[in-house]
Amino acid sequence: MAKSMTKSQIADHLAGKAGITKKTAVQLLDNLAALAYREAKNVFTIPGVGKLKLANRKARMGRNPQTGAEIKIPAKRVVKFRVAKAAKDAILGKK
Repeated sequence: MAKSMTKSQIADHLAGKAGITKKTAVQLLDNLAALAYREAKNVFTIPGVGKLKLANRKARMGRNPQTGAEIKIPAKRVVKFRVAKAAKDAILGKK
């Protein structure tokens, strides 16, 4: 399996495609991430890629896999990412 791209490699690729400096591309990535973190509570959508959203999970009963004892898993807030249909089709191919 191929290695994933690093932030520096992504910035270098974007800089080449957009005709901007690598420093500007890194700043763009940082600003996009900061905006996504701030807006995730409302739902943050990156068109063609997917959306980030904050969700509440209910409390539930679970099981300790080592002992088999039942345990109570408390309610909590989690961040979910849903992949856009366009991204799925581009990566997997249309069915």
